Amino acid sequence: MMYPKVQTLLTSFALFAVAGVCYAAADPAAPNVIFVLTDDLGYSDIGCYGATKVKTPHIDRLAADGLMFTDFHTAASICSPSRAAFLTGAWPQRAGMYLGINPNRTAHWFLGLNPAEITLAEQFKKNAYKTFMVGKWHLGTEPEFLPLKQGFDSYYGMPCNFAHSPKFFDGEQEVFSQTPLEQLTELYTQRVTKIIRDSDDEPFFLYYAHNYPHTPFKAGKRFAGTSEDGVRGDVMQELDWSIGEMMRALSDKGIARNTIVIFTSDNGPTENAYARPYRGTKYVTFEGGHRVPFIVHWPAKIKQGSVSDTPANAMDLFPTLSQIIDQPLPSDRIYDGESLIPLLHDQPLKRKVDQPFYYYNCENLQAVRLGDWKLHLPRSTEQLPFWDKNKAFTKLRSPVLYNLRTDPTESIDVAAEQSEVVERIQKIAASTRLELGEFMHRGTGQRSTGSVVADAPIVSHEKDWPQVDLETRQAIHEERLRRHPEVKVRKRRNKR
Repeated sequence: MMYPKVQTLLTSFALFAVAGVCYAAADPAAPNVIFVLTDDLGYSDIGCYGATKVKTPHIDRLAADGLMFTDFHTAASICSPSRAAFLTGAWPQRAGMYLGINPNRTAHWFLGLNPAEITLAEQFKKNAYKTFMVGKWHLGTEPEFLPLKQGFDSYYGMPCNFAHSPKFFDGEQEVFSQTPLEQLTELYTQRVTKIIRDSDDEPFFLYYAHNYPHTPFKAGKRFAGTSEDGVRGDVMQELDWSIGEMMRALSDKGIARNTIVIFTSDNGPTENAYARPYRGTKYVTFEGGHRVPFIVHWPAKIKQGSVSDTPANAMDLFPTLSQIIDQPLPSDRIYDGESLIPLLHDQPLKRKVDQPFYYYNCENLQAVRLGDWKLHLPRSTEQLPFWDKNKAFTKLRSPVLYNLRTDPTESIDVAAEQSEVVERIQKIAASTRLELGEFMHRGTGQRSTGSVVADAPIVSHEKDWPQVDLETRQAIHEERLRRHPEVKVRKRRNKR
């Protein structure tokens, strides 16, 4: 498999002999944590993962001085469910947030991440951390679902995709009705560095969820034309500058050593060129849609750069950070991730090497990975979310099996020669659908989707909204007009 050159493995793992040693005498304070989540950034989008047309020295330095993963997967190939998995430690299907939320859709405007879910921010607050969010939320736009109601002390950013809503907020105050995209990275950087420089003795958790390189994008004046990859490359280099400014602020404040910085992406890119050597893009369940960079930088504990090819995923973030801050996982719910701390002291993870990984696309379970094997499952057109761009498998009738170790590009189907593997994974898929759901069927292990309308139907596909009874649809529409009277005005204008 094509990986970057493996660097020297960590030699100072003795610091991590047990979780309790995390705060050894040399570093008695609880660590600050900055979680940087980019948008639509692919596996080979940055230098340390193979990019050649852009320069990303600051992100590359995080990898050189930290821990870099080559087999890290997000839980979805689109924004909302992927973000839900990072923040809750559960499959998006389990957390009820498997949809691509768009506040403009009739079937979605009233939905969001259920306030009953426990987010990373809420977990940190249990340990007296200050919690900040800068950037894109995309987990519901009604007041009940916004970051300030989900554990964050402050919020600053553009909550949605620009096409969904171009508004920009500082807390609950609207700063821009139309976000100046050419200023976006500079605005975010100013706020991120201010948070760092204003920090006191209390530890903080900062969720920096940049909207780029999701389209539309514009580079700041200082970065326009600086890359060899057009505007997108310019935007990437400006994003790297932002990380550099963030790290400089940590250094100037004297807290860089005991600050954990995690860098990753919510899903793959829209163009395969940025996902190579893997097949596919955002929107699909080929590797290019799910496999992304994942870097952990923590100078107090990680002394040298290393590369790990151990499979890890988005759900691991919650238990990992919970263990680091010595905060037990809530016992009233199921978590689908595992703490990655053992990897930091040269120990294997508890989960089995062949523990299944599920590639859902909204409600549709499309593939299952078992060790090196990845089986793409049969599907029908009506099961597919509207964004699914995998034209090759639109009407897949028979399972397709790939060996990711020998065939990372998913191009050689070996299902015929490996019938026992196919049968085994199909059985796993069948039981998973019962627990986590399938198109138009809720699973036994699914928690409730957040809704501001009691007992409202959860319809992920707008095309299926007419199946909801007229009385229910009318009641939801009336609630929308009550909350958003401008919707009615807009409809009247459209009739003119």
